Amino acid sequence: MIVVTTPDVMGMRVTGTLGLVRGNTIRARHLGRDVLAVLRNLAGGEVKEYTKMLAEAREQAIDRMVEEAEALDADAVVSVRFQTSMIMQGAAEMLCYGTAVRLEPSSE
Repeated sequence: MIVVTTPDVMGMRVTGTLGLVRGNTIRARHLGRDVLAVLRNLAGGEVKEYTKMLAEAREQAIDRMVEEAEALDADAVVSVRFQTSMIMQGAAEMLCYGTAVRLEPSSE
């Protein structure tokens, strides 16, 4: 499955638009990670525990979006975007969405 942030795929032509596909996950902070994050915050620098948690959330959201696109028999998902929103204190949603399309090689 091709997944791109651009509205098209170089060397390919969109032959059909199948619609919006999305994937999301909601993650809550973990007490153990919070303690380490507070200590890192005091010292300054990257909060690696949260960096890892958000990277995992993005990957899971992408995987779920791709599953939706595969169910539509799509060749690619174009114009992919991410969005986050706070659900409650300590929990946030990671949303990934784009347009599922069918492709064929460009004649140009």
